[in-house]
Amino acid sequence: MCDTCGCGSPGNQIRISKPGEEIHAHPPGHDHSHGHDHSHDHTHDHDHPHAHDHSHGNEDQRLIRVETDILQRNNLLASRNSGYFEAKGMLVLNLMSSPGSGKTTLLEKTILSLKEQTPVAVIEGDQQTMNDALRIESTGAPVVQVNTGNGCHLDAEMVMNATKKLDPVEGSVLFIENVGNLVCPSLFELGEQHRVVIISVTEGEDKPLKYPTMFEHAHLCIYNKIDLLPYVDFDLEKSIQYASQVNPHLQFMKLSAKTGEGMDQWIQWILKEKTGIQTL
Repeated sequence: MCDTCGCGSPGNQIRISKPGEEIHAHPPGHDHSHGHDHSHDHTHDHDHPHAHDHSHGNEDQRLIRVETDILQRNNLLASRNSGYFEAKGMLVLNLMSSPGSGKTTLLEKTILSLKEQTPVAVIEGDQQTMNDALRIESTGAPVVQVNTGNGCHLDAEMVMNATKKLDPVEGSVLFIENVGNLVCPSLFELGEQHRVVIISVTEGEDKPLKYPTMFEHAHLCIYNKIDLLPYVDFDLEKSIQYASQVNPHLQFMKLSAKTGEGMDQWIQWILKEKTGIQTL
């Protein structure tokens, strides 16, 4: 998990900023009193002579304990996020995909279709740059960029801090565009109501089998760029079959953010889910 990909490495700088704002960098959890030493104390103790006296079995046990602590703390903060979103009558969607799926383009087109019907806000997650946040800003939606440094996913604390900065209005639809990655984002709850995984027909149809955790935890799977189906070697029905094997409850949509085909179904799904949230 994070010990392998480097997300929790000491010195990793998280940047949360609005477009045009001076970027403020800080290590994760710098202003919280409930302690984050465990996130910097991973299983590699090579700087300490006594570390080599332990058996590999003990190291494995410690690895499991550290990872459990990280996820437990994240889930606690995610629960707090969820309570905040519920209190404000917000629909929150966690958008996840591999790089190049067309996630940001889909989000741009979605905002343009929704903004006359409902307030929309966006948290953008990327390792570096403000590029996607600037694209979203051009649609007129309020947006906050979270740059994760060497981190490969957003976590509940990042979303909590970004939401405070964003200060979305009541009844908003909040889109969280996660870092492009089909592994780590699937492990971290953010407080969202729904997880949406986006796969492009330019990718392999076996992605659901290669990255089962992502599809197992998703509520909706969107197949994007279907306008390219005549030109690529992609078996759409086989891919849906694979994803259904991993998650029999997964819903599916097929669309093209570029041409607009299938977008109406996506927009209506969002509005229906938002209505359901506000009538609870």
